Parts: sequence; C-alpha cells; structure tokens
Amino acid sequence: MAKYMCMDTLKWLLNDVHSVEDLFKYERYQDYDKDSVDILLDTAKTWSDQEFYPIFREMDENPCKFVDGEITSHPNLKRILKKAGEDGWIGNIFDYDEGGSQMPHTVANATNHIFQCANNHIPGYMGLTAGSADLIRTFGVQELKDKYMPKMMAGEWGGTMCLTEPQAGSSLSDITTSATPQADGSFKISGQKIFISGGDHQAASNFVHLVLARIDGAPAGTKGISLFVVPKHMEGEDGSLTYNNVETISEFEKMGQRGYATVHLVFGEKGDCVGHLIGQEGKGLKHMFKMMNGARIDVGMTAASTAMAAYHHSLQYAKERPQGRKIENSGKKDPNQGQTLIINHPDVRRMLLLQKAIVEGSLSILLETAKYSDLAHVEEGDAKDEYHLLLELLTPIAKTYPSEKGQEAINNGLQIYGGYGFCMDFPLQQYYRDIRIMSLYEGTTGIQSLDLLGRKVTAQNGAALQLLMKKITEVTDEASNHEELKPYVAQLNKSLESVQRALGYLLPMAMKGDYESFLADATAFMSMTSNVVIAYQWLKMATSAKHSLVTGDTTYQAKFYESKIHTMKFYFKYELPQVRAILATILNDDELTILKEDVDVFV
Repeated sequence: MAKYMCMDTLKWLLNDVHSVEDLFKYERYQDYDKDSVDILLDTAKTWSDQEFYPIFREMDENPCKFVDGEITSHPNLKRILKKAGEDGWIGNIFDYDEGGSQMPHTVANATNHIFQCANNHIPGYMGLTAGSADLIRTFGVQELKDKYMPKMMAGEWGGTMCLTEPQAGSSLSDITTSATPQADGSFKISGQKIFISGGDHQAASNFVHLVLARIDGAPAGTKGISLFVVPKHMEGEDGSLTYNNVETISEFEKMGQRGYATVHLVFGEKGDCVGHLIGQEGKGLKHMFKMMNGARIDVGMTAASTAMAAYHHSLQYAKERPQGRKIENSGKKDPNQGQTLIINHPDVRRMLLLQKAIVEGSLSILLETAKYSDLAHVEEGDAKDEYHLLLELLTPIAKTYPSEKGQEAINNGLQIYGGYGFCMDFPLQQYYRDIRIMSLYEGTTGIQSLDLLGRKVTAQNGAALQLLMKKITEVTDEASNHEELKPYVAQLNKSLESVQRALGYLLPMAMKGDYESFLADATAFMSMTSNVVIAYQWLKMATSAKHSLVTGDTTYQAKFYESKIHTMKFYFKYELPQVRAILATILNDDELTILKEDVDVFV
C-alpha cells in the first residue's frame, strides 16, 4: 500500500526541491497553498490504499478479456472511475467554469504518482479520458464540448486516442483510415486502429474516440491528416444511445498491464460511422500532439511509479530476509554467528541504491517538467516561450529515462529477491512485466531519441538547450557554496562538456545534409543526455538537502536529508561516469548501423 512509496520524498520534492508554491502567486492557482496540496496528496494516498492497491494483483491474474464481442474488466473498475469523476480527479486541471479544479499539472502529476504506485493499471483509464476531454476543450466547437466533456469528466464515458494502424505502426504518415464529408457537416469514418488503450470495457457506457483520419482527396503524408471525435454510441436529445458502428474485434493479450484494456477497433465496416472534425483540416497530427506530449509525461510517471513501488518492495524484503553472514575484516565468515539480513551485504545495498537513484531522480525530472508545463500556461511573452522550449526539450527525456532505466531498477529488485523474484508468489515479476510497455507507449525509445536530437536540440538554433544549461548553472552555482558538493559540481561540468563534444561532432553532419549519419546514434545521445539531466536533478536535490542540514531545518529528520546526499554521491560514482563511454561511442566514426548496398551483415 502506501508503504510502497515514500510520501515524505514526494512532498519534499514538491515543496523544497521544486518549490511548487511558486505557482500559487499566479491568479489561476491562487486558491492553492501548501496545506491544501498536502491534504490532496493525503486524500489520494488514502483512496489508493483502499481501492487501488488491493486489486493490483487481481487485475493481472484476471486480465481484461474479449468475450462475446465485449471486453470484460475488473468489477471494481466502474465504481472507481465513477468516484474519480465525482471527486474531481478526472477533470482536476480543467477550469472552474468547466467543472474542474484548476489544479496545477505539477500537483496533479504528484497525485497521479500516488495512484500509479498503488496500481499502475487504473490511472491510465482516468488519464486518457482527461486527455481526450482536454483535446475537445482546446480544439472542439462548443457543441462538441457540451456533448462530451461533462460525462467524460464524470467518469461515465471513457476517452481514447486512436493513431496506430496495422500497416503503419508509428509511421503516422501512412495511415489509411478515411473520412468522407457528409451534407450535414459530419464525416463518415472508415478504417481500423490497433493498440487502443482503454478503448472498450464494461466500466463505461460509452467511449469517445479521437481518431486520426484522412479526408477524401487530402494529400499524402502527415499534412493530409485530420482529427475527428468518433463516439462508440451517438447520444440522442433524450439521452438515449445509438450504436455508431465502432466495433471492438479483439483485446490484445499482453505480457504486462493486463488489467488495462488494449483493443483493436474497426470503424464503419458494418454500417455508417459518424465523426465530427476537431480543429482545422490537415492539422490533426499537430492537434493530437497536444495530447500525446501530455501522455508521454504520463507514461514516464507510470514507469517511475511502477519502479518506485518495486523499489520499496525490494527494500522491505531486504530488511526482512536473513541470509548469509557478514564478512569479517579477516576476510572470513564465522559460521557460529547467526545469519544477517541481506540489506547488510554491500552488493545488495548497491542494488537498492541504484533503484533509489533511478526512481527518485525520475520523479524529480517529471515534477520539474510538469512545472514548466504550468509556467508555460500562466506566463506571457518571452517567459512563456522559454518555459515552452524547456518543456519540449525535457518531455522525451522525462518519458524515456524512467521507462528504460526503470526496467533496470526493477531488474535489480528481482536480483535482490533471488529465486523468489522469479516466482509468481511475489510482486516483482509483475512490476517487471508491467513496466516493459512503457518504453513502447506513445513512441518508442528510438522515436523519442530522434525527436530529442533531430528536433528539440536543434530547434531555434539550440535555444532550449541553452535554457537548460542556464538552469543547471544556477544549481551548480548554489551547490558550490557547500564544500562537500564542490567535487560533484566539477564532475557534472565535465559531463556537460561531453554532451557539448558530442554535439560538436554530430551537428556538422546535419548541416551538410547527412541526416542518416547525424541520427544514427540518436539513442546513444539520449542515454548520455538523460544521464546528465538526472545527475543535475540529484545535485539539485543534494543542494536542497544540504541547505536544510546547514540551516537546521527540522521538517524531516537529518537522516532523511543525509540519505539524499548519499544517493547523489552514489549516482555520481556509479551512473554518471557512463557518459564518457557513450561519448566514445558517438565519436567513433565507424558507420556500423547504416545500410550499405554491398554489405549484408545479417548472414
């Protein structure tokens, strides 16, 4: 339950490290303060303890199934989604006049972290519905807002995003789902979509699908794609529902997140399927990216939270499991001594510290990214543009690092359990299976890496990277006031130089038009940059902790602050040095992954 996360760490990150109170000076968030946020977090914890965690393993053992044309889901899901609507969790970031709470994204993401730690299957239903409603709010006409948003926010209707098709995969320019204009201004939708999360289940009476499709006669490529709202059932003026020929033909049977429905949908095969255009014709992908970027941060949070829960399970097990004996200074073990707890073994402590470094570093970057989202929303002029650039730059990192390194963290947790970790009786195997999808959701790691290097780093002549460097410099300057932290400032600066050297090698390729060579090692560049960004997060955390120790801050015990500094040192010893190895890979001019017509390496 709540013991599989640390509320103190979450509140400390929000209040001390990322100063969420900075947001409360803006008119939009003026009704919030530290006490009200603490109450929200505690309420989320209580609810997740009561409703989410008790069915976490049940949802895996009795997964969603396709039976007689319907998707079965856990019987508690309908009650949970209804309560999520009633208590305002689904529409929490929406405006007051839309029935929302105008909650900062930073706070909403913190509550979502609590839910995800308890049960990483359920919050996806809530988040996708909220994201779909937000897209309708942003780009839809008032009629669509009035028709769909209230019941989506109430948890009665689900919402989805429908992009992927069997023949196209992540290549959205190749989608073939069509939209034929009708005399009344609507469109007839025809096609199919796969891997639609939350696309159908028994806990909702209707589903509002946001579908990318190509209007008849539209040009090829992404410029010909438009966005449509396509409900499973059309609602009449009397509230009755009429089937709109959105057919669920299967549930994908997955290795993890088995309690989170993932379906294959067919539109208009057995009759007319009506959709309505959202936003401008040909701007569908641009509109959808508003939801996708938010979803990428949500995926990162799901990964971080799943790994966080696994870490705290591992920590509890290590504190309870006796095995072996401590090695004496003589290098021998005394067989007459009793067994020691495995947490006393250095290698077990190494694995636990690695988990802690990854999950808490991930949570920190996700909260910082969410704060930039809030600031980009409320600021104006140059400040607004700068926060938007930072948000754009950090989003692929905030999605990728927790997804990839979270797997490594949980893998270390399995190792701590030993043979028991491989058994279904213990939860680590489920966390390991659940997190594996996170590096695939909303664009694979390769796609995120191409986005980071190919778009975000190069945008506006590197303006976003310069802004991030400014943020890092602010932290290194503050950390340099503490003698204990100076060596780590120097190490981080050296790693930043490695990133600059990598860019100095890669960017000329792009300038010459050799984009294949430029992007061939994009994933290596993502690993390098993510490592440095998380090191920056840990130095930021250690600086805050050191300040609290020096000033005698008693909000938390001294050992709490000392643990953060200790974990920072661990990260800088065991993780940050990998940057040098990645740099060597990037600077190596052997082109080993680029296709050459006269060479077949797969023989």
